[in-house]
Amino acid sequence: MNFFLIFLSVALNCGAQVLMRKAMLEIGEVGSQPAAHTAMLMVSNAFLWLALICYGVSVLVWMAVLSKVEVSYAFPLGSIGYVIVAVLGYLFLGEQVTPLRLFGILIICLGVFVVSRS
Repeated sequence: MNFFLIFLSVALNCGAQVLMRKAMLEIGEVGSQPAAHTAMLMVSNAFLWLALICYGVSVLVWMAVLSKVEVSYAFPLGSIGYVIVAVLGYLFLGEQVTPLRLFGILIICLGVFVVSRS
């Protein structure tokens, strides 16, 4: 159950990252338009609101995790988020996953596996 809660918190955080990127692709580069206009676009963007909700729920779940599990165990498992974000970025945003990036992700997976066995 603890691993599920850790994964849920990390997955929600990753979802927030992807939703925020999607929002910013719609809004445009910060600094390319007047700040007030950018702020209005941000406040009215549904993807950004969904991202904030995902972050909020992620924090609540993470607090439940930390009430049950040592932070020195839970936090390194959060690194699986790098893998999730890379996959979501590839699938939903059309981002590149180069061989070097894939190699780095595999190293992270190995580290997560080692920590999960402790």
